[in-house]
Amino acid sequence: MIDFHTHTTFSDGELIPAELIRRAKVVGYKGIGISDHADLSNLEFIIKSLLPLKEQYSCHMDIEVFIGVELTHVPPSLLGESVFLARKFGAEYVVVHGETIVEPVARGTNLAAIEAGVDILAHPGLITEEEVKLAKENKVYLEITTRKGHSLTNGHVAKLALKYGAKLLINNDAHAPSDLVSKEMREKIGVGCGLSKKDLDFIERNAEELMQKMLKKKI
Repeated sequence: MIDFHTHTTFSDGELIPAELIRRAKVVGYKGIGISDHADLSNLEFIIKSLLPLKEQYSCHMDIEVFIGVELTHVPPSLLGESVFLARKFGAEYVVVHGETIVEPVARGTNLAAIEAGVDILAHPGLITEEEVKLAKENKVYLEITTRKGHSLTNGHVAKLALKYGAKLLINNDAHAPSDLVSKEMREKIGVGCGLSKKDLDFIERNAEELMQKMLKKKI
């Protein structure tokens, strides 16, 4: 298993990075991305604080670790600049906190994130067909989430992604130890939103694809 959406005490997570990574390893993950909540106020601090730990933890904890950020509640008009700066500061990947129906995310966030070429659009809520088509074109991964609340629109996201060929990932959006679900639970959540075993296999390959893409950047 590979997961690209987790949080630590650098934002609103309960665990320091080392414990999050260790718990993910024990649950069965071979790759984990730390994507703490960020905006223009803390973007550089988070990335530059975590990047130096990446190689040590990957090596000594026997799990691939990636450092990203989740741009959260950033005004759509500032997302392009924020994505640019995140990459400039060294983020290996960029997530945007999409238009989940359980939070007052600004309308237009999904579209601005896709246009900015983020790597992952998290819990995109009632994403439109045109946005899904653009996500496919811009190679933006759409998230199926195992997190309560945000998962309410998983079925909608899965249906449109399958219809238009956009790539999906399954992520935990982990904030606490209990959020790191098992492979069995991930599969049940996937089936629950209308995905087949074949679809789930493709999703696992999508995660592997993104991981390998980031590993190649290191060479």
